[in-house]
Amino acid sequence: MSGEFAGGRPVPGPGLDQFLPSMEVVEPDWVHVPPAVGEVPAGPIDPEAVKTAIIDNLLLIFDPEIPINIYDLGLIYGIEVAEDGQARVEMTLTAPNCPVAGSLPAMVERGVRNVPGVSGCHVELVWDPPWNLGMASEDAQIALGYGF
Repeated sequence: MSGEFAGGRPVPGPGLDQFLPSMEVVEPDWVHVPPAVGEVPAGPIDPEAVKTAIIDNLLLIFDPEIPINIYDLGLIYGIEVAEDGQARVEMTLTAPNCPVAGSLPAMVERGVRNVPGVSGCHVELVWDPPWNLGMASEDAQIALGYGF
């Protein structure tokens, strides 16, 4: 009788949690390989090489609702790396009420901090411009069937 009416009132059925899989977000295993010597060289770093390594780590973080990594999804608006290794990431979410709004920026920060050469990281969550599927990479758009 679940979902049917009894005495003019709906009969409670299974709860939402029984229909939806857990929204628990599993953090990726950070697999960025450090330089062959096993440590970060002393002195100035190559900010562009570090930025590339940051992107490699961001490719490991997936949106829990859309099976695409956050970089290809277009959630990363900018990455800056200073010569002292300080990194700054500007990102957004698919929506302000995103279920991982509290954890995704922290996952990004952790992924950036795990890159050899990064001495610190600041992740800024922004809402302008608002994210839309047109911001995703072409491969992501094809995978989602957007515009094709």
